Amino acid sequence: MKRFYSSVTVEHLADGHAIRLDGRAVKTPARAELVLPRPSLAAAVAAEWEAQGDDVDPRTMPLTGLANAAIDRVSADREGFAGGVAEYAATDLLCYRADHPNMLVGHQAEHWDPLIDWAEQRYDVGFEIVQGIMHRPQPPETVARLTAAVFSYDAWRLAALQPLVTISGSLIIALAVAEGEIDVDSAFAAGQLDELWQAEQWGEDDLATRARENRQADFRAAARFLALLVESDLPSGGIT
Repeated sequence: MKRFYSSVTVEHLADGHAIRLDGRAVKTPARAELVLPRPSLAAAVAAEWEAQGDDVDPRTMPLTGLANAAIDRVSADREGFAGGVAEYAATDLLCYRADHPNMLVGHQAEHWDPLIDWAEQRYDVGFEIVQGIMHRPQPPETVARLTAAVFSYDAWRLAALQPLVTISGSLIIALAVAEGEIDVDSAFAAGQLDELWQAEQWGEDDLATRARENRQADFRAAARFLALLVESDLPSGGIT
């Protein structure tokens, strides 16, 4: 749609921080008011609106999209949404390893074993590591504790955790990002390790490269959203 506003401001309310366009409230797709829980996140969302040109393109506003999802989708059924995310505890990518060639086996061990070790210590659990793609159940206590970790997240953090999980295929990677155990680009590379290895061996076309770049942009946005939820409240850089 065409840009219909000239000024973007953040109004600090008793229950959060609202985005205003020419003084009018921004609404989510479900017509709820867009109110953010942290000043730092509100400033970043406002910056997305301010950065729009003659046209407003939602594809360039990932933080706004995640905020809309938190309000409209996750808050409406937080437990159901969390349950969908927690299902990855039973089929985590990092638990399914190649049995050949040796170079790929080594890459997986190098990049995935430290994350498995971290999760085992962080949540006091153990994992069943499988060679091949045949499903093997994880220990019930492991699934229960990782599920509890997901259910401890509020709607805002769940909205960002979900794309980290689905893009990487790994709840362990997503939780490691959320807890600051791994940097964002290393986490993304770990989740795409098999695809990247295949591309190095055989090459890939431009469509596959662009698709991965889009996934990486979404992954980075979700990680930034999480970081802004816990970031110290800094001056808004002119957006008031």
